[in-house]
Parts: sequence; structure tokens; C-alpha cells
Amino acid sequence: MALQHEEIYTIEHIYTLPEGQRAELINGQMHMMAPPTRVHQKLISELTQHIGRYIKTKGRKCEIYPAPFAVFLNADEETYVEPDISVICDKSKLNDHGCAGAPDFVIEVVSPSSRRMDYSTKMTLYLNSGVREYWIVDPEKKRTTIYCFEEDAAPVIFPFDDKITSGIYEDLTVCIAEMLN
Repeated sequence: MALQHEEIYTIEHIYTLPEGQRAELINGQMHMMAPPTRVHQKLISELTQHIGRYIKTKGRKCEIYPAPFAVFLNADEETYVEPDISVICDKSKLNDHGCAGAPDFVIEVVSPSSRRMDYSTKMTLYLNSGVREYWIVDPEKKRTTIYCFEEDAAPVIFPFDDKITSGIYEDLTVCIAEMLN
């Protein structure tokens, strides 16, 4: 019995998708993205504004980008992601297409269709590519899982009502529940 040939996709395939259709590419496999919910978008907006104000107030040299924003994690043609929020402190990684390399800080807001991808596939991808801190904000479970890859790969889980302190920004605190009010 012959094995089925599994097609390997490249970044070129991403750029040929029909207008309005979004996908991510991980190790040559295409992962289509469903439209986000209102709560998903509200969390991205609130977190982007909150972290953006912090960066500006503290005079940090980092830049923050909400999705859709292209991140080319590897120096290959088979990995392309659009994190919900990307914070890049090394501006040499930024170009007209997005970010060439790992952002310092990534936040993904979980959707029902992205649960396995955010908790498993992307966690491993971000760990192996050099992301320093990764947050998984889960509206269904009302919790945020945080990986500070520079310190320890073990995650810390916070209920939405708790104040969360960032690992890479020691004086940045966030309360997700307050953002949903």
C-alpha cells in the first residue's frame, strides 16, 4: 500500500490565500484561522493598549503589534504565525513584512478552534524559537497561563481576577477581569 503524499506548504502559499482568509503555517502545515469572537477582540484591544501605554510610559524600546501581524519565527519558508499580540524589543527584527525572528513577548487569546494549537503546538514552537515570555489568555476557562521561558519552562496559571506581573517587565501588572468589564 502506497503512503499518501502530504503536501508541504510554504509562505508563498500564505500570500496566495483569497482576500480576508487567514492561516498560519507551522512546519509546512497550513492551519486555517476562524474569525475571532467579540470577547477575543476586546481582550486583544485592551491588552494591546495597556501594554502599549506601559512601554511608552517607561520609555522602553519595544514595539507592540496586534494581529494580523506576520511573524517569521525561523529562517525557513515553512513557518509563519500571527500571534494575537507580539512585543518586539530588537527592532532589527522588524521589516516591511513583519517580524523576522522571535518576538520577546507573545500573547494568544484562546478560541474554541485554537485551544490545542495555543496550548501545545504554539507553546513548543515559541519555546524553541526564542520567545522570552508567552501568555495564553483563556476566556472560556477564565484563566491565563504564563510561560517565562528564560526562567523555567513550567507554566504558572492565574485566574482572571488575579493581578498578573510580567516576567520580562517586572513592574507591568495586568488584571484580565478588569479588562472585560
